[in-house]
Amino acid sequence: MKEENFVLKQACSRVGGQASMARCLGVSSPTINQWVKGIRQIPAERCPEIEKATNGAVTCEELRPDVSWSYLRRSTGHKTNVA
Repeated sequence: MKEENFVLKQACSRVGGQASMARCLGVSSPTINQWVKGIRQIPAERCPEIEKATNGAVTCEELRPDVSWSYLRRSTGHKTNVA
């Protein structure tokens, strides 16, 4: 059985639900649902978009702890947290 992604579920709640998150990211609602249900993993390249959509309330590190975000943030100079 797949493990539900509670962090993404929280992110969706912050932006108004799964359909709203889908619109923010330009993906289908079923795609978001598959990510939430753990059927498919959130692509790492979508994490900064989700972090931005939640104004930093949900971070890339929370969404995909398996990715070395500190390295990526340093190497690209990319800051996704919104102050």
